[in-house]
Amino acid sequence: MDVTVSIVNWNTRDELRECLRTLLVQDSSITFEVNIVDNASTDGSVDMVRSEFADHVKLIQNPTNTGFAAAQNVSIRQARGRYIFLTNPDCRLLADDVLRKMVDFMDANPNVAMVGPRIVNPDGSLQYSARRFPTMLAAGFRHTLLGRLFPNNRYVRHYLMTDWAHDRIADVDWVSGSALMVRKTAIDQIGLLDERFYMYLEDVDWCKRAHLAGWRVVYFPEVTVSHRIGAASDLNAIAMIKEHHRSMFRYFLKYNSRSPKVLLTPLVLIALWIRTLARIRLIR
Repeated sequence: MDVTVSIVNWNTRDELRECLRTLLVQDSSITFEVNIVDNASTDGSVDMVRSEFADHVKLIQNPTNTGFAAAQNVSIRQARGRYIFLTNPDCRLLADDVLRKMVDFMDANPNVAMVGPRIVNPDGSLQYSARRFPTMLAAGFRHTLLGRLFPNNRYVRHYLMTDWAHDRIADVDWVSGSALMVRKTAIDQIGLLDERFYMYLEDVDWCKRAHLAGWRVVYFPEVTVSHRIGAASDLNAIAMIKEHHRSMFRYFLKYNSRSPKVLLTPLVLIALWIRTLARIRLIR
């Protein structure tokens, strides 16, 4: 088996249907399976998969919503593919050779652990899905009042890598887990997704661990995936904002607990608490 496509679904029935339609017409020159882990959806997602795609996918039902990382790990443990392609229900593969081209690139570059495609919004505009590792300054300016006051600040530009056109293959710090192909042998070395990240930053952490183990992480714009951000998270926006900031704090502690930066922990916690309240206020 070349690829295991792994999708975590939570109450995104219609998005999932369209995602599967673009997956099941992929180039048959590679072999692939599709695992869907449903996180206790209540919108009819499970019935839809059973009635429309039962012959083409493996459906795994979680009794509760375990979060993204834990659900993906359930699928990865059962995967038969040499590569695992994580994707979201709100993603669409925009050509029938997306998986084949990614597999060909990974086969030709055995030192690459992870590769991410070019990702665009539904209107065709670019999503900055290849980024540098986050910093405290970037967090202070991105989606905050400071960011509104200084929209062209260098900290967010550096984080999003807006200094280049995202139009060429390049080694990067991390690529988005919304559409991410990972080498199974790299997972065997660095481990599964860290389930302490219930939602968000689990992809950043995974890429970080790959780098620390000596692997490459590559942005691969030879193929394109469309992604409608927030199809699931918008269903419970306030809870997701809180989870995002919890993950930011966990990430900070994970990579700074043995450095002098750990002394800033109380300040970081206060800053993230203020940032959380401000983000919630903006959406109310």
